[in-house]
Amino acid sequence: MDQGLSGKRVLVTGGTRGIGRATVLAFAKAGATVVTCYRADHEQAEETARALKELSQGHQVVQADVTKAGEAAALVEAARPGGGEGIDVLVNNVGVDGSAPLGELGSAEWDRVLDSSVTAAYLVTRAALPALSDGASVVNIGSSVATRGRPNAVHYTTAKSAMIGFTRALCKEVGPRGIRVNLVSPGLTETEPGAGLPPEVMSRIVGMTALGRICHPEDVAGAVLFLAGDTSRYVTGANLTVDGGI
Repeated sequence: MDQGLSGKRVLVTGGTRGIGRATVLAFAKAGATVVTCYRADHEQAEETARALKELSQGHQVVQADVTKAGEAAALVEAARPGGGEGIDVLVNNVGVDGSAPLGELGSAEWDRVLDSSVTAAYLVTRAALPALSDGASVVNIGSSVATRGRPNAVHYTTAKSAMIGFTRALCKEVGPRGIRVNLVSPGLTETEPGAGLPPEVMSRIVGMTALGRICHPEDVAGAVLFLAGDTSRYVTGANLTVDGGI
């Protein structure tokens, strides 16, 4: 079934690598016009811009640190030049991982992880609210670890758990405008060979899944497009877990 994404204006944060890049390219292949951002990796940004140009015209890859209010607002403006057409889909994908036992978890590392996942989503979504078209879709990227917990990752687990509450509360605020807000929670995703883990760890995690394989960025992108599209038009406030059945 057609998801009705052709011609839509889509804003994806952190869209030049991993899940973000797969999502950006999937929207472009579906006929949407995409604006995305990166913080510092110019090479990845250029590669993504080239890939988008090969698919169609009109896409943008913008440099922005969306943990800063001014840059988040500028990104939103880039997605609707001249204050023109509204934004039909917002994907809050920016986030970083982190690992440290609580006794060694300093405030700077806590802030780094919480700012990237939670503060960035707050700043971009707040800036985008007036620009969102009626009936728009907001899709947040969380993690399945939010409901399971992970040792040595209190800050990361807290950040991803916060996105569940963010999603549930916001869907009730914007529902009267027909705007839907949902969350996609991937399991461990192979954004680099072996997900950067030792082979024995990778084997153990894969063995825990019902499907017997690790998650790929394209698996997550498919869930995002479903929640952004017409076939999920009565789905809001949901947390869609994409972890292969762990």
